[in-house]
Amino acid sequence: MAQIIIKNLRKDFGDFTAVKASSFTIEDGEFFMLLGPSGCGKTTTLRMIAGLEFPTSGEIYIDGEEVSKKRASQRDIAFVFQMFALYPHMNVRQNISYPLKSQGMPKAQIKAKVAEVARVLGIEDILSKPVGGLSGGDRQRVALGRAIVREPKAFMMDEPLGALDAEFREHMSKELRALHDRIGATTVYVTHDQLEAMQMGDKIVVMNHGSVEQFGVPQQIYDWPATMFVAEFIGSPSMNFLHFNGEVAKGDTQVSFNDQSFDIPEQLQAATGDLAFGVRPEHVSLDETNPYKGEVSAVEYLGTTQIVTIDSANGVLKARVSSAQAVSVGQNVGLAFNPRTISIFDTSSGMALLSEANKGVLDHG
Repeated sequence: MAQIIIKNLRKDFGDFTAVKASSFTIEDGEFFMLLGPSGCGKTTTLRMIAGLEFPTSGEIYIDGEEVSKKRASQRDIAFVFQMFALYPHMNVRQNISYPLKSQGMPKAQIKAKVAEVARVLGIEDILSKPVGGLSGGDRQRVALGRAIVREPKAFMMDEPLGALDAEFREHMSKELRALHDRIGATTVYVTHDQLEAMQMGDKIVVMNHGSVEQFGVPQQIYDWPATMFVAEFIGSPSMNFLHFNGEVAKGDTQVSFNDQSFDIPEQLQAATGDLAFGVRPEHVSLDETNPYKGEVSAVEYLGTTQIVTIDSANGVLKARVSSAQAVSVGQNVGLAFNPRTISIFDTSSGMALLSEANKGVLDHG
């Protein structure tokens, strides 16, 4: 397997820039997620790593070798697509063995490799079946088998579970992660599904409008978003923003708005003007003794928890609280926030004023 290093990668299509100076490192054996909304540049980035697109500028290193001008066939990469791309006139065994036959591998060696891959994927009983009659999950396993059998340096996966229904997609995501752990592969995986990225990935790059917004481990990205876009894109419900006009100095551990003071993590940067106080719904408590108030406008019951929507003087926010807590529409509630989890943003730039807890959040490699 291989480490993959991306340096200042850029891709232009005429006057349109799809990827803007992206830099990050994918360590050997990592399950690495490229996450973002449609049109953010994640698939274009994946295709450049795989050699299906050549970058306009920048460098790509795979296992220490600069490959940005090499074709896909010269990079020892396996690609798994959303729509499987199987050969319909071949059975399962023939689909899996095709890459090895193309390489001229001896028949006995091909047979042994196909048998081993089928065992790992649990598809030994369907090797003789035509692919046309298989379920979506089995076809995805066959597509994975065809990629795995080559033993490439890295796997590129472009929303491979996107065509599956929600329940089976969750099942296959667990299987795919378990398979990755068994074979120790370097995997680069594109998705627009933030839950899929958080559940499966060792590291995540969040992209937007062709740029890398944040790079890090899932917990770091969730707890300490580097930008307001990341704070909104990650999490369901997303992070709340309470807007205020004020000033934050480097080293501050409190902010004030609406005649109230709130404890925050020590800030590393200063800002003045339109700011946003960011807090996740699960870090908002309904505390009648707290002087900062809001009015409940909606309550969503979710079983063990409920999502309470509250109108406050500084904006609408959501709180995730126990369903055992009695809350009703129209009720005035006091609001308390966990001070260790607060992020402060400069709304003009959209950037977080980084706290000690997330110094390295903008280190893209």
